[in-house]
Amino acid sequence: MTSTLRPISGPDELDLFNRLPYVLNDEIAADLAAGRRRPEWLWLALRGDRVVARAGWWSRAGDQHPLLMDIFDIDGDVDDGVRLLTTALAAVVPSGATPPEYGRFLPPDWRDHRRTRQPVEDRMEALHRVGAKLFVERLRLEWRRGTPIPAPGGRLAFRPVRDPDELIALMTLVLDGTLDAHGRDDLTRMTAEQAAREQYRQELARYASPHEWWRIATLPDGEPVGFVIPAHNGYNPIIAYVGVVPAHRGRGYIHDVLAAGTSLLAAQGVPRIRAATDVGNVPMAAAFARAGYSTFERQIEMIWQ
Repeated sequence: MTSTLRPISGPDELDLFNRLPYVLNDEIAADLAAGRRRPEWLWLALRGDRVVARAGWWSRAGDQHPLLMDIFDIDGDVDDGVRLLTTALAAVVPSGATPPEYGRFLPPDWRDHRRTRQPVEDRMEALHRVGAKLFVERLRLEWRRGTPIPAPGGRLAFRPVRDPDELIALMTLVLDGTLDAHGRDDLTRMTAEQAAREQYRQELARYASPHEWWRIATLPDGEPVGFVIPAHNGYNPIIAYVGVVPAHRGRGYIHDVLAAGTSLLAAQGVPRIRAATDVGNVPMAAAFARAGYSTFERQIEMIWQ
């Protein structure tokens, strides 16, 4: 039987769209209401009344085009996924534009069990067939209320960020020697300062949570060592960015900086704080573990070029 490929008609079809299980299903209705998703960005492949594949895109509220493809499921065969992606991408992505990045949350041990590994491999195969390739795998991290936070070492002082230029200057320095895949990719296309300004404009400046939470870490004489950006992304409290400038790396300052950001959010009584880092960024993963964060999921990201 030939499958029907179409977007949902509106919120009344969310039950149909959500027939395939995924951790984001409970957020889709609120995202639609808030303008972070649109019906024309939520696509189905139907064989009769059976959902054999689905795909969905997300944006920040008010954006004209999607920022991320964060839903893709197959309950038929890989060809069903390929047909859906081919049709949906042509409708969702402006002509001549590069499709937005694809991201998927996965169990931490997804490779260890066929029941979790095979669906991931099927989705990645379908995405590969429409031009995407694996970019990075990341650890999704969570601190939970009641988890001890390492006490400050007393070596650093913390103060608010004075202005955007001060933070952007430190972000520029932190990109030197970065192990972050997105940062390294940015540096292949722009200068460190350009990359820092772009990240500030597109991400940090758009957090609705108080920018007064942001902290610069300094030595007793006032020299900046690094920074931490506690925030709320509309879903959870997060550590959006943390870094130590190259001149002060290797002294363990990252532990003090991360603890300061975690303590600021924890003092507000939040049930959890989330963060993420690349699997390959071993020093940052170790710093989060020392600060009381555990890996609750992994995330794979695929891109088109």
